[in-house]
Amino acid sequence: MRRVVSLFLPNWPVERLRRLLGADAPPPDRALVLTGRLGRRRVVTACNSTAAACGARVGMAATQAQALIPDLDVKDADPVGDADALDRLALWAMHRYAPVCQADPPDGLAIDITGAAHLKGGEAALLRDLTARLQRVGVTGRGVVAPTYGAAHAAARFRTEVQIIGDDGVDAALAPLPLEALRLPADLPAGLRRMGFERIGDIAHRPRAPLQLRFGAELGRRLDQAYGRSTEPLIPVEAPETPRVERVFAEPIGAPETIARYAGVLVETLCGLLETRGLGARRLDWLCYRVDNRIEDVRVGLAQPVRDIRRLTRLLTDKIETIEPGFGIERMTLAASAAEPLNWRPGAARLGAKAEPDVSLLVDTLANRIGADRLYRLAPVESDVPERSIRKVAPLAAPTGLAWTPDWPRPARLFRRPEPIETMALLPDNPPTHFTWRGVRRRIRRADGPERIFGEWGRRDAELWAVRDYFQVEDDAGERFWLFRAGDGEDASTGSQAWFIHGRFG
Repeated sequence: MRRVVSLFLPNWPVERLRRLLGADAPPPDRALVLTGRLGRRRVVTACNSTAAACGARVGMAATQAQALIPDLDVKDADPVGDADALDRLALWAMHRYAPVCQADPPDGLAIDITGAAHLKGGEAALLRDLTARLQRVGVTGRGVVAPTYGAAHAAARFRTEVQIIGDDGVDAALAPLPLEALRLPADLPAGLRRMGFERIGDIAHRPRAPLQLRFGAELGRRLDQAYGRSTEPLIPVEAPETPRVERVFAEPIGAPETIARYAGVLVETLCGLLETRGLGARRLDWLCYRVDNRIEDVRVGLAQPVRDIRRLTRLLTDKIETIEPGFGIERMTLAASAAEPLNWRPGAARLGAKAEPDVSLLVDTLANRIGADRLYRLAPVESDVPERSIRKVAPLAAPTGLAWTPDWPRPARLFRRPEPIETMALLPDNPPTHFTWRGVRRRIRRADGPERIFGEWGRRDAELWAVRDYFQVEDDAGERFWLFRAGDGEDASTGSQAWFIHGRFG
């Protein structure tokens, strides 16, 4: 089933202006309105929350707003600049989240995340990441995921408590919303209210013919789009500098082997274009336009710049099973939405140098199956605290030049958080004689330690006197564990003296 995100930016013109002005922007608590021309009148086109709280509203005469709010900051609106910035934001969202992203002026984006949400940890995680990144740069956004763009658009603007609408939850989500949520012409909701209709649920399941006869076809079209009875295609935003190739078919195609053959043709053409520019692809977006105006998209990421025809074709054809051709595909496009300079030839190596194994194909295959965020290496960090001494890096990232100290071995499996255990030990320096972990009592046969690790006082005051004493222990079954005591065994200010397990060897 299709899954679409509608991102609503309620304060887009004002927040864009504040980012544009930078240090010269007025204080956030000062009332600010943007004004533009409506015929011969000068009206408010946008206002910040302070101005709205003082009574300003969109559509109000600018002179009325100035009379209503003392010391009102009035600036000219720039709808063309707002639209251009929205297109740039759509390009950013396309590069980061999904290949089909459309600007929805004047205050939103539409993103088709069908088959792409798992790469960000699911729909809820994708929404959190999207809104959090915007919030960090001063842009307020609210997103909703739904099976149709009409439903997502309505809920994002009129239901603040809803984030995800299931495939069978469209009717329940739309029924209580006002008629304006259907994106109807301005005069149509007023006409419907004169007939006694207040909410979408009042008209959603009524006979269509009388409504169409009185109000025209637009009402039925918007209802069908919102409920998924008719398609509403999204037109992906395109950057003019992106390497892109296209194939249009005289007759729609649908057989998997035919789709695979033309995927290879597109890859070959795109690689030729990349070669003329000296580039290699880091990400491919393959869009298949169906005859029913729906777009099937495939995104492939690469660990390093590539323009190997066979390799790119294989990565694309591995995902053919995710494409639903429907009644046929009439057009295909393939774009290198991320490309980087490529100044080497595959297989080329310095004379006499030992060839290094190339695992980038394996990395690309796994990353496109399970998600690039789930594939990583662990690199050392300069820290004595075990959980802070590692970090995740890209699979093919360059060496950091750091290494873990060999003085004390570390467990193969370090727990994300230390888990408490019940044990007994002779303080201050003796290892435990036994411990109980997850309901299982284990008798310790051998032990080595303690290894004392001090807190990093530069991070926070609570670690100024903190101490951990670590022991490597082995039980009767031959399993080895990494235990520690919080504190030095004597002074209560160094820790709680409680025992924890932090990892397992082997």
